[in-house]
Amino acid sequence: MMLRIISIVFPIFAIVAVGYLYGRRKQPEMAILNQLIMDIFAPALIFFVLARREFEPEQYLSLAVAGIAVMLGSGLLSYPLARRLDFDWRTFVPPMMFTNYGNLGLPLFVLAFGDSALSAAVVLFVAGNFLHFTLGRYLLDHTVHPVTLFRTPIFLASISGLLFALMQWHLPKAIEFPIEMLGQVAIPLLLFSLGVRLTKFDWHDWKIGVIGAIVCPAVGVVTALVVTVIVDLPELQTRQLMLFGALPPAVLNFLFAEQFTQEPRKVASIVVIGTLSSIVIIPVMLTVILP
Repeated sequence: MMLRIISIVFPIFAIVAVGYLYGRRKQPEMAILNQLIMDIFAPALIFFVLARREFEPEQYLSLAVAGIAVMLGSGLLSYPLARRLDFDWRTFVPPMMFTNYGNLGLPLFVLAFGDSALSAAVVLFVAGNFLHFTLGRYLLDHTVHPVTLFRTPIFLASISGLLFALMQWHLPKAIEFPIEMLGQVAIPLLLFSLGVRLTKFDWHDWKIGVIGAIVCPAVGVVTALVVTVIVDLPELQTRQLMLFGALPPAVLNFLFAEQFTQEPRKVASIVVIGTLSSIVIIPVMLTVILP
């Protein structure tokens, strides 16, 4: 079991480490690469997974609902804790709700559960992004209109992929293959980009970071346990939801905090320390959920 867990987590954190070391040495400008990931590579991956012949949307509807319930439940549990600790809840609560289902979640699901788990990972990724770009942005700025979500390439790729799946349309191989190749670029680039992004953060406000690193997987796993009692999921999806609940805060929380001037340095500490703590938390969770 230990060798199996090492084989799962080592490739992930090795690529993150390469990105971190390269970022420390070269200090590359990642804005263009991140834009390519969000506009080209990640949408291509989502569309390919949702539109391929093997994907059956009805099998993942309950998982999507369960994933949204985990995010909302994590927010409800962390809100009173933020008030008790005298944190600004707009700083503390969103990172507890919106975890790294992209950079870490996609490769982690594939390595832990096999290539067939990519569909489940993408469904949770789409559900998480939908909630983050609507409710998550609204929590930080009530003037943000949810319609902005409908202009993002990830949302358009999700809707297009689901439409292809529901209508059982199939692309010619000559078109499907380059889309698949573009999508395969997304996962390693997401990990590499995460590593580079970690070099941009400092260690100010480390106390809120440590608390966030403990609270985020705790409320996520507790909520996931409750949700699995309420929502009838297959055994494999139950395990996947538990792993989803244990993920650390997403980097996107920092980007939104910076955009809306919501204590970005504190959010950065939550993201950095939460990501580092996942080196321990994820293997522990894998020990519990893997058969």
